[in-house]
Amino acid sequence: MTKTILRALKGETLPTPPIWMMRQAGRYLPEYRATRAQAGDFLSLCYNPELAAEVTLQPIRRYGFDAAILFADILLLPQALGAELWFATGEGPRMSTITDMAGVEALKPKEEIHETLSPVYETCRILARELPKETTFIGFAGAPWTVATYMIAGRGSPDQAAAHRLKDTDRPAFTALIDRITEATVDYLSKQVEAGVEVVKIFDSWAGSLKGQDFDDFAVEPARRIIAELKARHPGLPIIAFPREAGDGYIGFAEKTGADCVAIDNSVTPEWAAEHVQSTGCVQGNLDPSYMVTGGDELVKATRRVVDAFSGGPHIFNLGHGITPEADPDNVARMIEAVRG
Repeated sequence: MTKTILRALKGETLPTPPIWMMRQAGRYLPEYRATRAQAGDFLSLCYNPELAAEVTLQPIRRYGFDAAILFADILLLPQALGAELWFATGEGPRMSTITDMAGVEALKPKEEIHETLSPVYETCRILARELPKETTFIGFAGAPWTVATYMIAGRGSPDQAAAHRLKDTDRPAFTALIDRITEATVDYLSKQVEAGVEVVKIFDSWAGSLKGQDFDDFAVEPARRIIAELKARHPGLPIIAFPREAGDGYIGFAEKTGADCVAIDNSVTPEWAAEHVQSTGCVQGNLDPSYMVTGGDELVKATRRVVDAFSGGPHIFNLGHGITPEADPDNVARMIEAVRG
């Protein structure tokens, strides 16, 4: 029996959509917080294969999701390329910055990333053995634009201003950085697949700040290149793309990039996404993660609305963005019950 998520990714409309949740292994779970404390800090957890596998498995044991997503971080790749990376308590990631071509040229060649990333591949091998046979194993990486925004600014920012400034004032350096990330991402995801991952997802968390030709050049085209190369190396590999807050850019994104599924955030309605995106293939999404905090009948109602809106085509149920640390674990159980019940 083919796994439900793989069936949806092949374009099958299922009576009950398969379900997983972005950031399902995370700070809302007491067992995650205990394991992270054991690891010492976030990066130590990412690079400890046994503990990273453990936190990946925790939400599967607790909820029986249809997929597990590898526990890692999109910034491990730029760290492997030679960027300095650290996490400031309560403030999120901090990185050394790239501001010109010299900074791009100082990065390590893509062939050298695997030494740093080898613990991630070991996590994949453990999970490929340990996951229940009915659970799909999803690997991931950040999309080049989103990763570049951190590498240029040295941190997350609400408007990605530093990356836009480099893009607009030094196009050669910016394009060279995107190319370096793109090529390294292919190799990174390919190694995840070799280590047992069955599906990969490309997270473009800041895609929504790219407009017009920039969206085509730096959200669509890098995704197309990554997907084409991965499918050449791994025929039949299903790939989910998430150009968050792309708005009308969601329309045709799968056709332009070759993605098997487009993940939709909650800035658009499920009805809109069903009409404009699901008409050409599988969609993933798109419950507002705030319902995981507030709960109640509104959570059930909103969950059913998403399920109903997408019931006419292939659909993987998920949130429109990652679950937040203040979410109530009991609300996750209610959501799953509303999807499957």
